[in-house]
Parts: sequence; C-alpha cells; structure tokens
Amino acid sequence: MKREELIKKYIKFFESKDHAKITNASLIPENDPTVLFTTAGMHPLVPFLSGQRHSAGKRLVGLQRCIRTGDIEEVGDTTHHTFFEMLGNWSLGDYEKEDAIKYSFEFLTKVLKIPVERLAVSVFLGDENAPKDTTSAKVWEDLGISKKRIVFLDKKENWWGPAGETGPCGPDTEMFYWKKQEGEVPEEFDSENENWVEIWNDVFMEYVCDFHSYVREVKGPKDIEEKVSTIKSEQVEKSKKRKVDEPEYILAKQKNVDTGMGVERTIAILEGLEDNYLADMWKPIIEKIEMLSEHAYDEDETVTKAMRIVADHIKAAVFIINDCVVPGNTEQGYVLRRLIRRAIRFGRVLGIEDFTTKIADAVYMIYKDYKLDVKKISLELQKEEDKFLKTLEQGLRMFDKHVSRGKNISGKDAFLLFQSYGFPIEILEELALEKGLNVDVRGYEEAFSKHQELSRTSSAGKFKSGLADNSEETTKLHTAAHLLSAALNKILKREDGELIEQRGSNITAERLRFDFSFDRKLTENEVFEIETLINSWMKTGKDVIRKEMSLAEAKKIGAEGIFEDKYSKVDKLSVYIIDNGKISKEICSGPHVESLKVFAGLTFKITKQKSVGSGVRRVRGELLKG
Repeated sequence: MKREELIKKYIKFFESKDHAKITNASLIPENDPTVLFTTAGMHPLVPFLSGQRHSAGKRLVGLQRCIRTGDIEEVGDTTHHTFFEMLGNWSLGDYEKEDAIKYSFEFLTKVLKIPVERLAVSVFLGDENAPKDTTSAKVWEDLGISKKRIVFLDKKENWWGPAGETGPCGPDTEMFYWKKQEGEVPEEFDSENENWVEIWNDVFMEYVCDFHSYVREVKGPKDIEEKVSTIKSEQVEKSKKRKVDEPEYILAKQKNVDTGMGVERTIAILEGLEDNYLADMWKPIIEKIEMLSEHAYDEDETVTKAMRIVADHIKAAVFIINDCVVPGNTEQGYVLRRLIRRAIRFGRVLGIEDFTTKIADAVYMIYKDYKLDVKKISLELQKEEDKFLKTLEQGLRMFDKHVSRGKNISGKDAFLLFQSYGFPIEILEELALEKGLNVDVRGYEEAFSKHQELSRTSSAGKFKSGLADNSEETTKLHTAAHLLSAALNKILKREDGELIEQRGSNITAERLRFDFSFDRKLTENEVFEIETLINSWMKTGKDVIRKEMSLAEAKKIGAEGIFEDKYSKVDKLSVYIIDNGKISKEICSGPHVESLKVFAGLTFKITKQKSVGSGVRRVRGELLKG
C-alpha cells in the first residue's frame, strides 16, 4: 500500500463515522511554548482537549506532520525518523473506550484487511493511581481477540502522559501486528518478541495529573468545582494534605480519546518490510543518494547507516524550513542547523558534497500534496551547506591534532571547535567516539552558557513544564501579543507597503516572544511609541469577543493570522475581535481574556529585540505591575 492510499482510506473511514477532517497544523506550535516542534497530532488540539469548543465538533480526524528530536542519535537504524506523519482520530468528550476500540478494530480488519489472527493488544495493568483496564480488555475479547493475545502491562508501557509534570493523561491500549511472514503466528502474545510490532495506539485521557497544584491555586470549593468535576469532598481534603511535590491523578472534567497511527511504520508493516527506508516515502530519496554517491544502499552497514541519516535529516530540514525556521544557534534554528550539518557530515562518509538541494528535490517529488516553498528551502539548505563546508576542513584538521596526540577534548577546545568551525557538540561527540576519545561536555556547556543562551533540553525539543500553559498570566500575554501585532502595523511602515506579518510566537507565564516580518532594528522612539499605544489600549478596558466564522468570512472582515494554509480547509475558525475590530481582528486558537479590564494596574514593556533571520525580527515583551 502506498502512502497516499493509506491516508485516503483512514480519513474516509473516520469521516464515515461522523468525524470532521481537520487540517495539518504547522510544525511550529502556535500556542504551546513547552515544545519546540509539533511532536504529535494532539499538540495543535491542546486547547480543545482542555475543554475549549472546536468549531468542527467533537469528533475529529486528520493527518499531522511531526518532528521529534529527542533521539536524533538513534536515527540510522531501520525505524527511527526525525520527521514523520501521524494519522489520528479524536473524541473531545464524545465517545470513549468501547467505540474507539471498535473503530480501530474495524479499520484494521475490514479496511486494511489484516487477519485478526495476526493481531494482539496490550492494556493497562492498573496501579495505585488508576484501576486495571478490564473494560478495554472485554471489548477486545468480544471483538474476537483471544485472551491469550491480550496482555496487561504497567504504566511504563500502557499509560500516556502527562507530557510534562502536569496535565491530561490516561491509560492506553496498543495494537500489535505479527510481521514475520513465514511460519505460524504464536498463539500467545509476548510483548518482548520483536516480531510483534505496534501498529496503532488508542489513548484514553481520563485523568489530570497533579491535582494538588490546582488546590493551591484556587480560592475555595466553588473554584475547585469549576476546575475539576466528579471530585468528592474527601478527595479534596486529602489533596490539601498532600506534599507539593507528590503527584495525584484525578478524573478529568472532559474525557478524551487521542489515537495515533504512524504512516511510515504502518506502510512498512503492510508491505512486509523489515526496513522503513525501503517504503515509498523514502525510496526515491535513497535512490538519489545512491546515484550521487555511487554506493549501493545495502553495500555495508556503514554505508546503509549514513544513507539513512542523510535521507532522514534532509527530509526533516525541508519541512522545518518550509514552516519559517532558518538555521541558527538557538531553539528550532539550532535543531535545524544540527540536522543539516549532521547530514553533511555523513554525506562525507559517502564521499558526496554539495548535495543537500539535490536530495531535497526527491523530497519535493514525494510530498507533492504539501505546499512546499521550494525556492526558500533550497536557498537555506545551500547557504547552510556552503557556510559549514568553509569551516569544516579547518575544524577537522584541528580535531585530527587531538587524535594524533591521543588527547581527550576539553570543554574549552570543544567550544572553540563550535564557535570557530561550526562543530555542533553532538557531531564532535560522534567523531570522538569513533576515535576512542572523550569530550568534556560539561565544560563545553559551561563555556557555551557564558556566550549565549542555549540548553540541551531545548535541542531535545521539549521543556520540562509539559503541555501548553493556559494560566491567567499566559492568557493575558496571548491577548497582549494581539495588541503588539496591531501596534506594530500602526507604528511601523514597511518600504514595500505590505503589512507587518507575524512569523511565530512563544508565550509563557513570564513573557511573550513575537517574530514578525521587518528588515531592521526598531529605533528607541519606535519602541516607545509601540509600548505607549499598547498601554493606552489596555487602559480602555474594551471587550475581547470570540467569533466563529469561515476563512472567507474572516478575510472579508480583515482578520489577520499566521500560516494561512493552516486554515484553508477548516470550515469554522476562531477570530478574536478587540473593541469591535477598532483595535484588532485576528485568527487564533489560543486562550484569551474576555476584556482588557484585566490589564488594570499592568504596563506592557518590550524588553529585548533581535534579528532571527533575513527580514525577520524578534521582540520579547512582559507585563509589569504599575
């Protein structure tokens, strides 16, 4: 089965079950500062999983492109990918376990025509936080899955979330396929047997983790009832007595279903492939690398691994650049730079140079259904490859000096290699490991932190705090970002006459970060005028109204918004209107205040500005008391 066929079948099946198709969101989270990239289909749906009404309804289906960077070093085997596509169906407080499982079973056995004899499932064993999931096991058994093919596993295996320290979570049930074609399928399911491959996962978000933190935030029983339902008074009293750092799991007010089926893995399973990179969404890229390098993919282990890494990293880079990220030394830009330079490093193993744009051509061919900005992507790839190659040879010579002396690499020297020759620490570690040397990573990080702000946690693509924060402070800053966008267009005038466009944002409880299209540094006077205008608006106390409308209607009233293609196939979307549109009209799915009155006693201040790429500026802003 081909990629396009699987996607079409999945969407069509769930549309027949009254699910509304939702559009593919950007890889750069619009309203979630806790992750660098969209890592799952549920990330763009966080506000709706938390109770906000979705304009498309309570049943959703879609395909989401994702980036996961926590295990970049694992890329090179048969299954790990930095970029991947995830099919998913969601219930926002509608159907629960029984229907979710029945839909999964029907799609696998009736649509994909997988024999039930090749399927097995795992369900949650239960612990002190949540009971054994006998409900799911009973549904599977009624559908024809043998008891010997149903296993109960602990929280490590069959529990999802929370993504950070707090948030929605719950038990899941995973579906497995026996991939070995020859011989009989075992009567019993052994989750440790590598021939049983996970093909799908249904997550039941029935709980919220860390209830005692809610108790600390609220004022009384009424507020508690508004935050969490079905909590008995004795549970509340018990929570008040718990230690601050002791997690608790409570029943969620809105129980959701979140499912995930990876396109790459499913295609490999259905095609009987032991290697994902032989599937149709990889094969043209591998063939292009074979042609450029004059090596065969299966020539030897070193060549095969290098080809997988080059293919994976260039594909991921193409999609990251397409979503308005350019190579840099912080956050998403750092991850992108690391991917491109690691691809170049393994391209050298294959004996190829000046190749990134050529391999990107194969990516464009595979993903014709996406609106990829070929010109922009190719330009950024070529610029980064040229920049890296200019300094790579010098860096390698310096590295070879250490090798010849048999000396480990100090933190100071590691930082010098990065600063002067563009060696990311991860690549240096790989090179050193190959030569039997160690790198003083801690010393490198200390040197690096003195030079600029970057953490290894950021490069892993996830912050500690979990999913998107909808606290009062964060909500205020979301609305302040709309005021900032409006003020920029009032005060600044682009030479080409175009509007100042938002290119991204990142909002926490402490500050907002806002990227916009502008080609120079703001003057002190411009900063003062922008701040003054925003603060004058906040003092008006005007209402902030949320309206649902089509994209065409939003355009008609002059609403602004980023990533327009994100909304192009959505029937209804949210538009936030401030002061009847006199101040701002903007498409957004984030949390917002209901009135500017909440800003009483607060002042907006721009604390920093910088360039983050050609024609793109970044400002940071805070709400200060007084």
